[in-house]
Amino acid sequence: MRFQSDSLHSSMTGPEKINSVENAIEELKQAKDRFANASLSARIQLLGDCIDGVNTYAREWVKVACEAKHIPSGSPFRAEEVTGGPMATIRFLQLLLINLTHHHRYGSPRLPGPVTHSDTGALRVNVVPDKKTFDPWLFRGFKAEVRVKEPVDKVNFQETVSPREHSKEDLKGRICLVLGAGNVSSIPITDTLSKLFLEHKCVLLKMNPVNEYLGPIFYKAFASLIDEGFFQIIYGDAEVGAKAIHHELVDSVHVTGSTASHDAIVWGSDEADRKSRLQLKQPLLTKEITSELGNVTPWIVVPGPYTARQLNFQAQSIAASIVNNASFNCIATKVILTRRQWNQRETFMNQLEKELRKTPTRHAYYPGAVERFKRFSPQTTISDSATELPWTLIRNLDPESAGLYLREESFVCVCVEVALDADSDSDFLKKATRFANEELWGTLGAGITVHPKFRANTENEQVFQDCLDQLEYGVIAINHWVGIAFAMMGVPWGGHPGSSIEDVKSGIGWVHNAYMLKDIEKSILEGPLTVFPKPIWLPSHQNPEPISWRLLDLYHRPCYWNLFKLLMSAVGTRH
Repeated sequence: MRFQSDSLHSSMTGPEKINSVENAIEELKQAKDRFANASLSARIQLLGDCIDGVNTYAREWVKVACEAKHIPSGSPFRAEEVTGGPMATIRFLQLLLINLTHHHRYGSPRLPGPVTHSDTGALRVNVVPDKKTFDPWLFRGFKAEVRVKEPVDKVNFQETVSPREHSKEDLKGRICLVLGAGNVSSIPITDTLSKLFLEHKCVLLKMNPVNEYLGPIFYKAFASLIDEGFFQIIYGDAEVGAKAIHHELVDSVHVTGSTASHDAIVWGSDEADRKSRLQLKQPLLTKEITSELGNVTPWIVVPGPYTARQLNFQAQSIAASIVNNASFNCIATKVILTRRQWNQRETFMNQLEKELRKTPTRHAYYPGAVERFKRFSPQTTISDSATELPWTLIRNLDPESAGLYLREESFVCVCVEVALDADSDSDFLKKATRFANEELWGTLGAGITVHPKFRANTENEQVFQDCLDQLEYGVIAINHWVGIAFAMMGVPWGGHPGSSIEDVKSGIGWVHNAYMLKDIEKSILEGPLTVFPKPIWLPSHQNPEPISWRLLDLYHRPCYWNLFKLLMSAVGTRH
């Protein structure tokens, strides 16, 4: 459907015209004020066009991603490229469409659940389950809340970030440069959509050289945005990125990558100059910069009376967090925290090793993987020309000599277990919380496994709630991988607040804030200890791709018929 609006026009730019930073920014310059002042109905129409565009090119999107990552036809890992690519993107688009439509009709964004107060007085805003996206059917037993920082009034906590319908004066348009991630295909485009529809900025997306093959797909899928001049794509090396970063018409920058990349952008690439600027607090870049920069991701396993089935499911969940996307994820589990005195510890770790052993190795597509693996793994026989790397679990690592694993994200398939001595299970949880906050680098995401019977004790439950309050991570997942919160898209995603450009940690700002909340402190996702039918994100699922495509169909056209076909596919598919 072509865009029709008296407030917008179509410039119909072709890919041959966008061949430089200057040309791309000129297109955005011509369009930025129109976009800033576009009506809600115009934006809603654009979202509908994008949803249809993603659906149209989803299979081509997945095909090129699988080819680039050497994922063969028939491999269960192909489902990752569906769910982590077009499926996640189309779910985010649907949430934006639903909420902007509600805003258009009723004057404010909608919330799918109640708003309550925590013991500390902060607000808890429930964002999962959302009935509009059939979450009660698809994620039975799951819930997610966003904790909003104090002081906030319960009545006016929600900032209306959508554009004003009837402004007395025109709003000034802005341009944001998004430096795209190279690992998960939905990241660059959902970062773009966050900046467009939640911050009202036109976007210049520079594709990462690792996955620039996605650029032509994005160009076709988001043609409605590109044709209007609201979104442009460029390619190239660091020199091209630097030219875009420092262009006078670029108002802000968003980067998904490493702290080294962030600091080079903000403080300069020369080490001596960078240190001098930091000391003087004179950044090279004075524009607004937001970021998501990775994490040494912990998973705390709280002892409890687990059944064999529960231990097996949790072992599979941690295995999934390690092997997903060949472990090239900023929230791949890197440190498992256990209590040394836990009587099921050896059984659990043996089960995890078993899950990793039976999971096929993956093509190590991300640059520098072999070198990083050699630094972090005790296996020294890996060839420099290796194309696949073994899943590596280092058990019972002494916390006193584990500095490399605690302070630096390996971004490769190595995970360590650190066993902490504790007088009791609740004492362990307290120590694990302090360890995660004080010894591990990063503030992005953390996982916790906890048995309901542990929480049934009033004192233990208080310790657990204190743990959630005190953990300095932007996203926490209970009994499941924090990556599930990312894929849900309505759960705000970002590092714990309090970072600065001088000490950026896991980044500054939030994306995926589909419910348009302000003053976010953290997001918390919780699910049951076991899930049936087997979730498609577990590596032991034998045929998850058909279910993944049904899920995309549902998010493309949310209706009970598509839900029925999805549920039948999930029940009838071999697990």
